[in-house]
Amino acid sequence: MSAFEAFWTHISPLQRIGILMGGMIFFWLLEGYYPLFRFSFNRYRHAGVNLVFLACTLLLNVLFGLVTIRVCLFVTDQHWGLLNWVKLPVWAGWGIGLLLLDFFGQYLPHWLMHHVKFMWRFHMVHHSDTKVDVTTGTRHHPGEWLFRESSVVLGILVLGAPIGLYFLYRGMSALFTHFNHANIRVPLWLDKPISWVFVSPNMHKAHHHFERPLTDTNYGNIFSVWDRVFGTFAYADPRNLRYGLDVLDDSTDEQTGYQFKLPFNKGIKTDY
Repeated sequence: MSAFEAFWTHISPLQRIGILMGGMIFFWLLEGYYPLFRFSFNRYRHAGVNLVFLACTLLLNVLFGLVTIRVCLFVTDQHWGLLNWVKLPVWAGWGIGLLLLDFFGQYLPHWLMHHVKFMWRFHMVHHSDTKVDVTTGTRHHPGEWLFRESSVVLGILVLGAPIGLYFLYRGMSALFTHFNHANIRVPLWLDKPISWVFVSPNMHKAHHHFERPLTDTNYGNIFSVWDRVFGTFAYADPRNLRYGLDVLDDSTDEQTGYQFKLPFNKGIKTDY
């Protein structure tokens, strides 16, 4: 375990980018061979729009990510947080920490963005994609990044998460984001058992259905346990789904300028 812990503690920025981009490229290629839906669209144009949002996220991580890292160093130096107060084997502490960081970094802010109106307006950008594929996982408005990162920092303070655990969470979160959004065909006999513990592709596709109540389900990213515990788990045949939002014109999903201004467009109806 010490080698595993050391790897994530000292992982380089280049290695972190390699995990992010490597996973995306792998699933983007896999989509071409085993697609769930055969969309009639320009994959390169679609990816280009979503990667603009990824570029914004990466820039924000460069500018403000040091704050999160300093919080990790602070809780470690001060022996602050649950993982520092309760003595556990490293593997158990990191396992529980990963589970709880998925709650603070994904489930909690995701649930809030579906129930707090001004937060939902930023999250609508993610849901407005009518052709969900691996690049959709990178489609987040900069405002949404602030919500999520603030919640991650809260989780680090509560847990006392070391820097290595934070980087492990980031790496796992990126890979599961690619996996869950990828337009890949996963048979039910495989997908359903995966969803018992982890967020599976078919499970997450239900969350991208264009209308409620399915839109308000499956908030997890790595583990499905939080959705099961809080009663927000749902499973649906992905072949019966339609992506996008019922309050938006589908034709706007690749209009980058429109999407960036979407949270501030008071003319858009929202039930939240």
